[in-house]
Amino acid sequence: MYTRRSGGHTGRAGRRPAALGAAIGLILGAAGCSSGGGDGSASGPVELTYRIWDANQQPAMQHVVDAFHAANPSVKVTVQLTASAEYWTKLQADATSGSAPDVFWMNGPNAQLYEANGILMPLTDRLAATKVNLSDYPQSLVSLYSYKGTQYGIPKDFDTVGLWYNKKLFDAAGVTYPDDTWTWQNLQDAAVKLTDASKGQYGILAPPFNQENYYNTILQAGGTIISPDGTSSGFDQPAAVTGLKFWTDLIKAGASPSLKSMTDTYPSQLFDSGKIAMYYGGSWNTLEFSKNPNLQGNVDVTVLPQGTKRAGVIHGLANVAYAKTKHPKEAAAFLAFLGSKDAAEIGAKEAGVIPAFNNTQQAWLSATPQFHLQSFLDEVAYSVPYPTSRNTSAWQSKEATVFAPVWDGSADLAAAAKEMAGVMNTALSKEK
Repeated sequence: MYTRRSGGHTGRAGRRPAALGAAIGLILGAAGCSSGGGDGSASGPVELTYRIWDANQQPAMQHVVDAFHAANPSVKVTVQLTASAEYWTKLQADATSGSAPDVFWMNGPNAQLYEANGILMPLTDRLAATKVNLSDYPQSLVSLYSYKGTQYGIPKDFDTVGLWYNKKLFDAAGVTYPDDTWTWQNLQDAAVKLTDASKGQYGILAPPFNQENYYNTILQAGGTIISPDGTSSGFDQPAAVTGLKFWTDLIKAGASPSLKSMTDTYPSQLFDSGKIAMYYGGSWNTLEFSKNPNLQGNVDVTVLPQGTKRAGVIHGLANVAYAKTKHPKEAAAFLAFLGSKDAAEIGAKEAGVIPAFNNTQQAWLSATPQFHLQSFLDEVAYSVPYPTSRNTSAWQSKEATVFAPVWDGSADLAAAAKEMAGVMNTALSKEK
């Protein structure tokens, strides 16, 4: 089973959105939280630190910092790059010791843990002064970084999940390309027609990914992963079982490789081989697929097929500030600049990510015109925030163990879904 890699959301291949494990052991008592050194401007030059985890984005982030410095010459910001594999462990240690960076990246799965324990600077009362308007970002992203009515993060970028497909395989099989009229049934029928196991060719990949796969189909079946109030699991709902069954049925029908095959070789790499007709992949796969010679001119993307309703998971990173920064006024000003239209456009042009600021996505679309990337933006209108709680990792990390036997055909799906709901409800009860 797989969990999205750290690196959050754009690295998806270097910054995939779900970096979960390290935050579980966060010892936060010592960080507890005054807001540091008041709101007055410092008497001399101010130095801020800005921590990120994606080396691919470092040049773009440096250009944003340079633009901020040009407008605020008395404030110097140093970009700190921490490898994604170490990011959360180091942040945990720094937050515990009271030496966290002034401003840093945050992802959805970890946000509530840091918010609830006073590690992040509350921003709600600072938004007007810094001229940040939360309506400038998709509300599903804004809500990811709001806790008990207080805003803690300014959305930076986002990703959604689309249906990637290999046109060459569709043409050879005489199957019409998928589009926004497709339903689950259309996909299931096409997947069977596009499969020729004797050639090692399959209609679709059905890996046990949550963000890319079964979270979306659970939502499309009318279910939830976590209740709106964050207190109970939705895995034991009939709709959740339906959403999970969508994937296991594809494996049983032989339209997808086995779990073992998808474990031995990472699924996106299987799609890279040119032997897979369809793949539920994120906007973060764009760069990977655009550079693969096996896929040149043969691949495109459209919106996810519709179940009983249209729905899909959205995740995105936010910029946040440390509650104990010595320079809260300057940190808040820098956060506002990071959330500005200018910063978003720099990110779109140079970092290869979808900027969160509304109507600044054209540069990202134009960078890879061979794909219909507008599909990822079209899905925002019916997107649902990535499911999180105060300790997301406590239950999400158990999904792999519970569902793996279902994917390999050795366990009952309904029983596993009920088991996962119990695991999740127990974890959630400890958050109260």
